[in-house]
Amino acid sequence: MNILVCGGAGYIGSHMVKMLTEAGHQVTTFDNLSTGHREAVKWGKLVVGDLLDEPVLRQLFADNRFDAVMHFSAKSLVGESVVEPAGYYRNNVIGTLHLLDAMRAAGVKRFVFSSSAATFGNPEADRIDENHPQAPINPYGETKLMVERMLRDYADAFGLHSVSLRYFNAAGADPSGEIGESHQPETHLIPNVLKAALDPQQKLKVFGQDYPTPDGTCVRDYIHINDLCQAHLLALGYMDNRAGAFGFNLGNGQGFSIMEIIQAAEQVTGQKIPYESCDRRPGDPPILVANATRAKKELGWQPQYVNITAILKTAWDWHRKSLF
Repeated sequence: MNILVCGGAGYIGSHMVKMLTEAGHQVTTFDNLSTGHREAVKWGKLVVGDLLDEPVLRQLFADNRFDAVMHFSAKSLVGESVVEPAGYYRNNVIGTLHLLDAMRAAGVKRFVFSSSAATFGNPEADRIDENHPQAPINPYGETKLMVERMLRDYADAFGLHSVSLRYFNAAGADPSGEIGESHQPETHLIPNVLKAALDPQQKLKVFGQDYPTPDGTCVRDYIHINDLCQAHLLALGYMDNRAGAFGFNLGNGQGFSIMEIIQAAEQVTGQKIPYESCDRRPGDPPILVANATRAKKELGWQPQYVNITAILKTAWDWHRKSLF
């Protein structure tokens, strides 16, 4: 198939482009490079542009005949979304609306959406499945849920079929070491743990050590980037003979605490990870883990990286190269 990947210069998007290419698909990356990296687009072609620019989108679909679209072009910092909600609604909601309308005009019927566990808000269970209430507690989560609702309406009204994949914490890097995780600023735990191993001056902050968990630190769900992309690839085939808008939760299903991540990182790097104990952050639940049973059953998805040490090793191999 000929597939458009919006946000294909970013962390998840670039891994997706690589996997799609290796699976034999033709890929076009559409990215404004505001947070993505031109250097990460090593496969297919790159078109620089913004989803808010409707004429550019129309030209993109006029110049290409796409069979499906994958969408990773979201602003995604929770804290920033609280302070600057307008930019999040503009980019994540209006930008996606422009994209869906461009697809409609071009007759493109398949859409895979990178959604988020942030649509669920405060957890009502330790393992979150698709029946968990969706009640976001920040603008970022609200924008993702708004798009999911749009997709249901577009499926009913226009026959635009979609799969929304909700995940928690993408982690690791492609084992080839060609691409990996690089954000500015970096807010994710695993890259910051590894940066602390590379530079002891970058002391890690651990927020809260008095949670009702085995070691007192928060437990989170980490899913290897390639396992995540494999689910997106399967989602394309899922729509071959299914009409509508579908949603699946993705995760390892077990969760790892912050201290478990630190200890595994020390094992992988051979370095002592310096960290500073800080007070809890408001709104951080003790445990946040996905129940991915439905994705495994219906998509046929089976994560390959279930060991946190294996996930960390791929990230460590990439971080030491400092490609970006």
